[in-house]
Amino acid sequence: MPRHVAIIMDGNGRWAKKRFLPRFAGHKAGVDAVRNVTRAARAMGIEALTLYAFSSENWRRPAEEVSDLMGLLRHFIRSDLDELTRENVRLRVIGDYRAFSPDLVAMVDDAIARTAANTGPLLAIALNYGAHAELVLAARRLAERARDGVLDPASIDAAMVEGELDTRDLPPLDLMIRTSGEQRLSNFLLWQAAYAELLFVDTLWPDFDGDALAEAVAAFGVRQRRYGGL
Repeated sequence: MPRHVAIIMDGNGRWAKKRFLPRFAGHKAGVDAVRNVTRAARAMGIEALTLYAFSSENWRRPAEEVSDLMGLLRHFIRSDLDELTRENVRLRVIGDYRAFSPDLVAMVDDAIARTAANTGPLLAIALNYGAHAELVLAARRLAERARDGVLDPASIDAAMVEGELDTRDLPPLDLMIRTSGEQRLSNFLLWQAAYAELLFVDTLWPDFDGDALAEAVAAFGVRQRRYGGL
């Protein structure tokens, strides 16, 4: 059983297009899939689930679509926060979500605070996240400490870099899944994925459910992880 699973949730637009629906309908169905998959992950005993909800590159999409995505995030927080709190889920956000509108930032802050004392599974949502920016900020913070004389540059190792990443409090990444048939990481958890198992599935995200997650976990279970050894 993987301790930490990350998912690149891809295919909302194609799901809608196949049904002659607007893209918003695909994103709305994608939120339903988030709800189903997070429940399934909890039932399976997965310690941490990280979902790529909004990348730092998604700002390039049409303003109307970005607004729709922000609205769906608001809806998810309003509709699901009570359940997450009741189920002892800890909510984390990775990425620079403070670039969002002040009211949405306040909602996210409140959601994090309300679940901070929970001791159960961890749900991490990537919002305005990009792995390149994450690594640049980590390097900058270490460089500033070295400049100030509190850190010997020669002492910097992988553990120090990991301690500066957004995921520093999460278990090591075991399994990364991407839906919709695309086979790339799209600037998601590049450092963390170094020895993760990668699984690319053809299922469009709105159709990905608990059974699909169980199949992915089963595929993970038969792989041999050698971490460079024999």
